[in-house]
Amino acid sequence: MKSSRMISAVDSHTEGMPTRVVTGGVGVIPGATMNEKRLHFMEHLDDLRLFLMNEPRGHAAMSGAILQPSTRADCDWGVVYIEVSGCLPMCGHGTIGVATVLVETGMVEVVEPVTTIRLDTPAGLVIARVDVSDGHADRVTIENVPSYVDRLDATIEVPGLGTVPYSLAFGGNFYAMVDLDDVGLPFDRDRQQDILDAGLRIMAAINEQVPPVHPEIAGLDHCHHVEFIAPGSDAVLSRHAMAIFPGWFDRSPCGTGTSARMAELWARGELPLDQDFVNESFIGSRFTGRLIAETTVAGRPAVIPTISGRAWVTGIGSYLLDPADPFPTGFQF
Repeated sequence: MKSSRMISAVDSHTEGMPTRVVTGGVGVIPGATMNEKRLHFMEHLDDLRLFLMNEPRGHAAMSGAILQPSTRADCDWGVVYIEVSGCLPMCGHGTIGVATVLVETGMVEVVEPVTTIRLDTPAGLVIARVDVSDGHADRVTIENVPSYVDRLDATIEVPGLGTVPYSLAFGGNFYAMVDLDDVGLPFDRDRQQDILDAGLRIMAAINEQVPPVHPEIAGLDHCHHVEFIAPGSDAVLSRHAMAIFPGWFDRSPCGTGTSARMAELWARGELPLDQDFVNESFIGSRFTGRLIAETTVAGRPAVIPTISGRAWVTGIGSYLLDPADPFPTGFQF
């Protein structure tokens, strides 16, 4: 058996969404900070992302995380997030998967009933608190990076859709929040292609006309997520369909999307601190969120969110590249 590349990983899923946690075969990515590592990876190592995320080793909704030594003295591990759409500054479901894998494999010192793991991410410090019983990771609560509203009750002209009302918030990535009623679509998986098409058109319009720019995270200047809010959603229970570039849905309730949604509800005065908020995905899985503090991001009002959810290990493997393989970076179909 010949192989020009071998990557070791532990696969997991978080409330339905996969995270391939890369534990070996990559080496240390250059960069003085985790965001510098992310930017270096995007420019010089993106073939590795394509190799692991695309078919035939991945699929159209694949997601992953590459473990790295932390660049900060106060963290246990560093993480670079990868998925079909690119390299994210932060990924909530992925962080829950990473924390679960670190506990289940013994890659951190496991303490019961709660193991605390400090993670160095491209978006900043994220703290994962893992509920552990008999060595098993039962549930993970992550304390996310500061989240804020970029624009509230804006409108955008979208080809084929007309004038679309939306709000845009940051929860580790930028999210456009759109009521499904405002684009004339039902919260129905039988209409998922119509919802996805609308999401891609809205993303394209925002990125062409009024792209967001994070004031502190270099290279974060686009919107690749549209959170379509189902009718009847409120600050207690919200249901959504999360459309993601280049054309798929989040299976999980989306941790950074939950953070952005809570920041939006807080900005409206509808969600106070220290109140549980349940966010439900298109497949019916749920995260429980909570805002625990107010802060600022470059002078903008912001909040510190927590997100709680579950992940399960699904496999352990080594991913190989035969030198004769005609698809060294896979393909999208």
